[in-house]
Amino acid sequence: MKRNQSTEDYLECILLLSRESPYVHRVDVARRVGVSQPAVQKAVKILTGQGFVECDGMHIYLTAKGAVYAEKIYDRHCTIRRFLRVLGVNDTDADADACEMEHVLSEASFTAMKNFLEKDGR
Repeated sequence: MKRNQSTEDYLECILLLSRESPYVHRVDVARRVGVSQPAVQKAVKILTGQGFVECDGMHIYLTAKGAVYAEKIYDRHCTIRRFLRVLGVNDTDADADACEMEHVLSEASFTAMKNFLEKDGR
């Protein structure tokens, strides 16, 4: 599957919001991502078409496929952030950089980071 930063950002956002509340609303996604509600509506339509989310009119739910993909992206984010913190990067910069890097980092580089952290015990 070709990686798409926008898709991944929305899925990660929906995942995190669903951990806070059983109901994810478009307005909450818009606030968290920093976009308009019409932009969220358009993204949700695309995500639904790709089989990543379902909607009941008011709420957005990750499908099994969407949850797996969102968890993968969030794991990449957390691993990269942790790796940067080990290197001494402050929390704010590590989080912001991880948010960008999670979409472009090769699988080989990500695996190397993850293996390093596992060997290092962090």
